[in-house]
Amino acid sequence: MKHILVVCGAGMSSSLLTQKMQEYVKTNDIDADVTFIPLMEGSCMQRLNEFDVVLLGPQCGYAKPTFEPFNDKGIDVVVIPMMDYGRMNAKAVVELGLSHIKD
Repeated sequence: MKHILVVCGAGMSSSLLTQKMQEYVKTNDIDADVTFIPLMEGSCMQRLNEFDVVLLGPQCGYAKPTFEPFNDKGIDVVVIPMMDYGRMNAKAVVELGLSHIKD
């Protein structure tokens, strides 16, 4: 199973996107799970090793350098495109995440 993490600020829109992504993977029988953790939650950085890819909300793109050390561990950190985020395009965001997972 692939593990996708969505990270964002306060989490209102990101938690909604995460729910849509969870529905998408379930409905389409994709072997992946999607989890949301707010950027400011203390456990966020501690739990990164549990995931195969980290997707940052566009408004948190500034934090990408903070996650760079995890690239060395094979965990890509990708900023979700604003258009897909704004449209709550679960399919596009799931596909983005899966395309950055190294087998």
